[in-house]
Amino acid sequence: MNWGDIHRKRLRWVLLPLILVSACSQGSSQVNGYSIEAGADLHGADLGYANLDGAELTGANLRDADLRGADLTGADLRDADLTGANLTGVNLRDAELNGADLSYADLRDVDLSDADLRHSNLTAVVLVGAYLTGANLTGANLTGAYLIAADLPPAYLTSIGLAGTELRGADLRGANLTGATMPNGTIYP
Repeated sequence: MNWGDIHRKRLRWVLLPLILVSACSQGSSQVNGYSIEAGADLHGADLGYANLDGAELTGANLRDADLRGADLTGADLRDADLTGANLTGVNLRDAELNGADLSYADLRDVDLSDADLRHSNLTAVVLVGAYLTGANLTGANLTGAYLIAADLPPAYLTSIGLAGTELRGADLRGANLTGATMPNGTIYP
């Protein structure tokens, strides 16, 4: 069975142990012997509480997917489309999200510690109570994002867009904000 397109399929509470095939020429992962191709269409899929630890989901379409409570520790989500996805309580520690589109996603209470979010689109995301310690957000767009009570030290926030971002109660101690566009539109020195 090819899992390249499981659009709107219900996969809640499913355990998906992954056997990553790094030598696979098509850039796919194995899930219980089934293939998830790079760029898979998982639009609207219900993957709540799934174990996707180390998943290879580069360029995947996870638009409007429900990943609530899922474990994506160390997952490769580079250039993935997570627009409008529900990622509440997800573990994305050490995940690769370089260039991913997370605009309008719900990331409440998510663990993004040491995650790579360089050049990602985080427009209007909800990061209330999120853990971003050690995360690299260099060049990310956080315009209109809600980072209320988010834990950001010592995150890398160089050259990011924070225009219109709500930072009330966010812990920015030790965060590198060099070249960041602040909520009031000024550029941090």
